[in-house]
Amino acid sequence: MIKIYRKTATIKAEQFDGSEEMIELYDMGFQLAPNGKGGAIIKTLEGDLLVHVGDWIATGVNGEHWIIPNALYEQQYGELPVISKELDTYIQLYKRKGYGITDMLYDLNDEVCPDVHLTKDDIARAWLDGYQVEEDDD
Repeated sequence: MIKIYRKTATIKAEQFDGSEEMIELYDMGFQLAPNGKGGAIIKTLEGDLLVHVGDWIATGVNGEHWIIPNALYEQQYGELPVISKELDTYIQLYKRKGYGITDMLYDLNDEVCPDVHLTKDDIARAWLDGYQVEEDDD
C-alpha cells in the first residue's frame, strides 16, 4: 500500500542574480554556459553544478547548497509569513502549555494580538508551517 507523506522542513533560499557579491558569497566560479548565457559553478553534495541567473540557491540546515530552477521554485515553495513578536510570543505560549491551535484561535482577539494584516487562516498556516518574526526597525 502506498503511503502519502508531507515534507515539512523549511529552507533558506536566495535567487541568483549573477552578481560578483553572490559569486563571492557562495564561493562560486564563473562560467559561460553553452547557450551563451552567464552562469556560475557552485559546489553541492552532488558535485559542481551550473547555476543560472534566476535560479534559486537553497541552503540546508548543515550549510549544504542545492539549485532549484525558478519555475520549480515558484511551483513548489512559498515564503513563510511574517508575524509580529507579540503573535510569536502568543503562539509559543500556547504550544509550550500543550494547547492546540483551535484553543489559540478561539482565544485570539485584537487586544491580545493586534496583527490586523493577518487572517485567522494566515495565523493557522503560521502555526502549522512555520513563520518569520518581524525585525525591529531600530
